[in-house]
Amino acid sequence: MTSKFSTMLHDRAWILADGATGTNLFAMGLEAGDAPEFWNETQPEKIEQLYRQSVEAGSDLFLTNSFGSNAARLKLHNAGHRAYELSKLAAELGRNVADTFDRPVIVAGSVGPTGEIFEPVGAFSHAEAVEIFHEQAQGLKDGGADVLWLETISSREEFLAAAEAFAKVELPWCGTMSFDTAGRTMMGLTSQDMVDLVESLDHPPAAFGANCGTGASDLLRTVQGFAAKNPEIPLIAKGNAGIPKYVDGHIHYDGTPDLMADYAVMARDSGAKIIGGCCGTMPQHLEKMRRALESRDRGEAPSLQVIEEKLGAFSSSDDGTNPANQAQKRARRRRPAA
Repeated sequence: MTSKFSTMLHDRAWILADGATGTNLFAMGLEAGDAPEFWNETQPEKIEQLYRQSVEAGSDLFLTNSFGSNAARLKLHNAGHRAYELSKLAAELGRNVADTFDRPVIVAGSVGPTGEIFEPVGAFSHAEAVEIFHEQAQGLKDGGADVLWLETISSREEFLAAAEAFAKVELPWCGTMSFDTAGRTMMGLTSQDMVDLVESLDHPPAAFGANCGTGASDLLRTVQGFAAKNPEIPLIAKGNAGIPKYVDGHIHYDGTPDLMADYAVMARDSGAKIIGGCCGTMPQHLEKMRRALESRDRGEAPSLQVIEEKLGAFSSSDDGTNPANQAQKRARRRRPAA
């Protein structure tokens, strides 16, 4: 199925995605603990401002304010029954903004994790997850989203459920996981595990990759882990603007616009086709990222040493994909107790 998104993905050498949703909304007055999805209804002008400032800074694609607008997350705010409604509204506001620009702008319907633990460890079933993701995805499609965008996923089970739900909606989709635990997701998947997972799907994403996690250095190492398996599906890099630090009662990300410009170019050179920012990424970061991608020639993939020198230290010694390290770990597990 041809779509505006698939056409852009085919025709462009790279696509600049947006930055942070939460960071920017907190700057607009969102309080910790509040559900940002309610702002689709109560503060629509601020949500449209969020979308517009990303595009004006250079983004070709922005995510809707619907990360937590699934029934499982919204039930924490006694609003589980409003998942379809709030998701549809998030996409409608995005459509209002995207259609005012004289260049193609993609509205990506953000779908975050349910927050539930899947069977057999937890009580959440595959069928329940598919139903919840389907409801949200249908709302995003009906509101005018061009593509569904699964993000910050950590488990194989949740990724599989979302893929099945999205197949029912018949929109292209993208999927990213968060590799925040020594190069693995919280549930233990490595970058190479994700490639295997994506390539096994009956309804694979149009693009896949990593978002959030720890710092930009770690995310680029993960992207290079994807690229090492030579996947045919395009890659996504959506890294945080530096490392989070607690300053004066607030979370602050230390990544400068210049650092994110370097990150964007190195993400492209590492194999990513869709490049954006996650937590801490503001319009001023996006402006520098766009300028760097347009002005700097494509080069070889940077070494891990160069990534560390330019973006800061890695949070762990490896990303879990080093065969020698894995062999050592297996040997330690087999070693009998003294």
